[in-house]
Amino acid sequence: MTRFNAILAALAAWLIAALPATAAPPPVTVFAAASLQNALTDAGQAYTAKTGVPIRFSFAGSSAIARQIEQGAPADLFISADVEWMDYLAQRRLIVAASRRDLLSNDLVLIAPKDARATLRIAKGFPLAKALGPGRLALADPATVPAGKYAKASLTALGVWDQVSGRMASAENVRAALAYVARGEAPFGIVYATDAAVEPKVRTVGTFPEASHPRIVYPGALTAASRNPAAAGFLGFLQGPEATAVFRRYGFNILARPG
Repeated sequence: MTRFNAILAALAAWLIAALPATAAPPPVTVFAAASLQNALTDAGQAYTAKTGVPIRFSFAGSSAIARQIEQGAPADLFISADVEWMDYLAQRRLIVAASRRDLLSNDLVLIAPKDARATLRIAKGFPLAKALGPGRLALADPATVPAGKYAKASLTALGVWDQVSGRMASAENVRAALAYVARGEAPFGIVYATDAAVEPKVRTVGTFPEASHPRIVYPGALTAASRNPAAAGFLGFLQGPEATAVFRRYGFNILARPG
């Protein structure tokens, strides 16, 4: 009997070893605007702690990640810093239109290195070119990146774009523009208020009037190529109270949720 029990125990151990381990849920891959890096990383960690589903991020300028998705990059969710790049993918049927939601808004600010003494009051015709001295104005590429496009629109409306357009330190995304100022490589830069808030080496000089540029909107949507059912759950989580608290902590404005 003892020998029989030993055989049964050995057989049970073999069977257990032969069974496949419970597979971990596949990660949700999120392509998102660079300005969302801190807040989304925290929100992703909260979602993983709650559900066990890992969240994997790729942060860059909205233009860059939209084109990556267009070229077949394996994203489950796209969060842009403007509606134009979301529209770009929608027109190519690369997002699930019914999943699209406007999530957040932001403010546009002028920044300087933390120890700089220069002051400027942002208004029509303000002397930005003179304040730059021999330096350059750091901003994201105004031709493609949302933060740069908002900046160009605002400077144009205020009548100073022509004075500074040839004096740009153009960056691939808003966080790169922030870094130029933080390192003292540019005397001024234009970024989102939330970017300035997370970088201790810069200070906010002023906020651009909301009426001087298109409304800053961060839309999110599932990609048409995604086959990960957890992606919709994470998008829903981003509209819930836990993620909302994270976004508010980082200074984002929460847009009204659809009924």
